Amino acid sequence: MSGQWTSPLSERYASKAMLELWSPSVRHGLWRRLWLALAEAEQELGVEIPAEALAQMRAHLDDIDFAAVARYEQRFRHDVMAHVHAFGDVAPAAKPFIHLGATSAYVTDNGDLVQMRRALVLLRDKVADALRSLGTFAREWRHEPCLGYTHLQPAQCTTVGKRAALWMQDLLLDLDDLEHRISTLPFRGVKGTTGTQATFLELLHGDHAKVRELDRRVCAKLGFSASIPVSGQTYSRKVDAQVLGVVAGIAASAAKLASDLRVLQAFGEIEEPFEKEQIGSSAMAYKRNPMRSERINALARFVLALEPNANQTHSVQYFERTLDDSANRRLTIPESFLATDAILVLVGNIVRGLEVHPARIRRRLMDELPFMATEELIVRAVRAGGDRQVVHEVIRRHAIEAARAMKDEGKPNDLLDRLAADPEMKVSVSDLSTALDPKRFVGRAPEQVDEFLAEAVAPRLAKLTAVVEHEEVRV
Repeated sequence: MSGQWTSPLSERYASKAMLELWSPSVRHGLWRRLWLALAEAEQELGVEIPAEALAQMRAHLDDIDFAAVARYEQRFRHDVMAHVHAFGDVAPAAKPFIHLGATSAYVTDNGDLVQMRRALVLLRDKVADALRSLGTFAREWRHEPCLGYTHLQPAQCTTVGKRAALWMQDLLLDLDDLEHRISTLPFRGVKGTTGTQATFLELLHGDHAKVRELDRRVCAKLGFSASIPVSGQTYSRKVDAQVLGVVAGIAASAAKLASDLRVLQAFGEIEEPFEKEQIGSSAMAYKRNPMRSERINALARFVLALEPNANQTHSVQYFERTLDDSANRRLTIPESFLATDAILVLVGNIVRGLEVHPARIRRRLMDELPFMATEELIVRAVRAGGDRQVVHEVIRRHAIEAARAMKDEGKPNDLLDRLAADPEMKVSVSDLSTALDPKRFVGRAPEQVDEFLAEAVAPRLAKLTAVVEHEEVRV
């Protein structure tokens, strides 16, 4: 075992792709690409930078000597300048031109925006993958009646597939938010020390058009269509809050799904996957705990607690910027993405392996269905010659007695037998029983599932073709 603390997000939870994206190699490789893009654009606009300088920069974008960087940072107490010097060591022809006209936020902010946009794409693809799996599940079980719940109390019937469609609708809303944020996320661009571009205006001999073109070209080289129109030293930290709002929204949707599944597993109706040699409890050998769903809820609380942090950071960025954001953002932004990525790994694993127990679902449904059918029972009794007000009172009295017997004596629901034996009802048990086909009480739930999948889900997913690697849940 290591003698130093490491994050559970890297050891146990997050995917390989998301971990790699937030690695030092990717982060600081982006810094070098940003310095190269700036030097290329400056040269294109007339700044005298030798071709050899650019060639050496291109040749050393990823061979970062982190030990050398650490030595420089110990001397300078400045991470960006440490990387400037380390890059200059391997690209000596470029050393006089690396970071020319820029401030630290040029690489830190722009690099963070590149990473966040890539991370949003990874989350989007996982959400889409979960929607596909849930869609298959919803379609398979769209006709299976089950108890619906309001206030966590039995309510009108729904279907297993319709309930899955509710989970899907949350994720579909998240997918729309992700797509919007991915397409509109701005670049910081080339803005200078306090956002005025004064240094670049000097570098380009007072030519305002060239300064604007420099900003546009650097954006294009990094794959962005536009930069934020105005900035201080940094882009507005409200952007971070907007991004983490989308990320936290995914966590909230997953937590709702996981909470429902935990209750359904307690009922014995639907269970999350459980592997052949998996141990539910170190003491109680029979236990089959919903550990994946519980982990989703645990990680979601962590993500939801991080979301307001971004707005708090934004609120203390006095004037053109303060350093209240730096150490905080190094934690909150990557960890929000890593934890939400871990959540989606679990969601995908769960929804691909859900176990439905129709017999248990029907038994619990039939315990409650006679109560839900009382309005139709009144109609049938009146049709057989009964007085509506008298019948209502008879049903009310017997329903209360049947419910008490179920709760206090553990008896099955015998409301129909009680009613059939009451002379005021004038309806046989068999006639009453025909009113209790569960499929008669689900309304348009099956049709709603079909329409939702065809009209809302399929068109959205047709545009997303990325294949997601299904990683195993590590513990």
